[in-house]
Amino acid sequence: MQELKIIPFKPEYAKDFKDINIEWLQKYFFVEQHDMEVLDHAETYIIGNGGHIFFAKHNDAIIGTVALIKIEEGIFELSKMGVVTEQRGLKVGQKLMQYALDFAREKKWKKLIIYSSTKLENAIHIYRKFGFKEIPVEDNCSYLRCDIKMELPITP
Repeated sequence: MQELKIIPFKPEYAKDFKDINIEWLQKYFFVEQHDMEVLDHAETYIIGNGGHIFFAKHNDAIIGTVALIKIEEGIFELSKMGVVTEQRGLKVGQKLMQYALDFAREKKWKKLIIYSSTKLENAIHIYRKFGFKEIPVEDNCSYLRCDIKMELPITP
């Protein structure tokens, strides 16, 4: 792979953020109302609430994305991670994950949370590889597809 850069959110990438995530959701699940709220208003919902969105940029194309959604001070949900179909299998997702973890450590956050589905065996394997451990899913989880919750403590 030629040069891959991880870059922060800019308004001109909002459509890429939405498109990558909708493609992924439609492939594995369906787009829920909560997804559309976040994807249609990412700058307000994520950035405006103290969160972050990052993109994997290859040459001039956005090929992947990940969001860190603030839950409370020092605790963030790692969410909306997706890679365009043509670039899957090239470890772009793992590079985005590593960037997000490094960013969280730099910020001295307490922990990261992931809501996912056991249907995504490869993703769950990668989360475990990065040190995430399974914890109970609360009854009022925002995502219908969620049947696994994982966390990674960042600071001791």
